[in-house]
Amino acid sequence: MPHFIIDCSENVIRLKSADEIMKEVFDSALSTDLFTASEIKVRINPFSYYNNGNSLDDFIHVFGYIMEGRNSEQKARLSKAIVTKLNSILPEVPVISINIMDFEKSNYFNKTML
Repeated sequence: MPHFIIDCSENVIRLKSADEIMKEVFDSALSTDLFTASEIKVRINPFSYYNNGNSLDDFIHVFGYIMEGRNSEQKARLSKAIVTKLNSILPEVPVISINIMDFEKSNYFNKTML
């Protein structure tokens, strides 16, 4: 925990490698001091087919899933850090966005909890 799922147009990974984009999201999340390195998971899904407001403009959207307990200011700082970094490495991408959603501790379960 946390999980960052990056959706993007396929062209974005031609501009920067998937590994580089994931590393920047990872490093940005780590820089907020909200998580330890071993907790952060990052994945990327490049899309060949999409409709972005009736255009084929490139896009990046990050879905951030974090354990409940962080306040709105911390989530805003996390969001801003990630979008700022992605914008700095991919200024030619017109749409870069993120949303943060909370996992509830009461209904989260994984294999280590067996």
